[in-house]
Amino acid sequence: MWLRPHALRRGNGYLKRSTLLPISPLLSTPPPPLAACWGDANNASPGITTPRSSPFTSTTSPQKKLTQFPPRPRPPPEEEITEAYLKGSGPGGQKINKTNSAVQLKHIPTGIVVKCQDTRSRSQNRKLAREHLAEKIDDLLNGDNSRSAIVARMKARKKASAAKKSRRKHNGPDDEGEEEEAQDNDFEEDGIEEHDEHPQQVVKTGKTVKIQEVRQR
Repeated sequence: MWLRPHALRRGNGYLKRSTLLPISPLLSTPPPPLAACWGDANNASPGITTPRSSPFTSTTSPQKKLTQFPPRPRPPPEEEITEAYLKGSGPGGQKINKTNSAVQLKHIPTGIVVKCQDTRSRSQNRKLAREHLAEKIDDLLNGDNSRSAIVARMKARKKASAAKKSRRKHNGPDDEGEEEEAQDNDFEEDGIEEHDEHPQQVVKTGKTVKIQEVRQR
């Protein structure tokens, strides 16, 4: 509801009076709820467009590919283990040197003995000692197929790949081809004998290689 003044001329001045005007129908309708404006398109009121999410404004960051390591071996049953608590040694203060926080385990079937004093807590050392014992048993039983051996090979392969990428970045593809050719020449100089009708003898003098024919008598 609002008032609109009307001016009437009377004498030398103006006399203002106010008249009531009808309220506009657009102002009488209540505003739509926020849920209709920002909610689902199915629940929205007709004539109201809902905002669409842009594919370029995603807040999710790309996930880094994680390396799949083999599962950790399980510790042996408690019946096969003898446990002893010892005083720790080395740096760490009185908590290490004057308390029996170090844990020593012995696996009866294999005779493997491990000792752990990584932390000041005896309960944590007991848990870590059993993990170390499980790894030792896995190495003894599986050898190259154990978890520690597989992890070591994966780390070495990753390190070699990183070194190769670094050389390629600094040297370029041309230098890499020359390096591979030099490696091939080194392999040939290591001594590969060819069996022909006239056998040859490889004579090395310093860095040069001389090939002499050995004639059959």
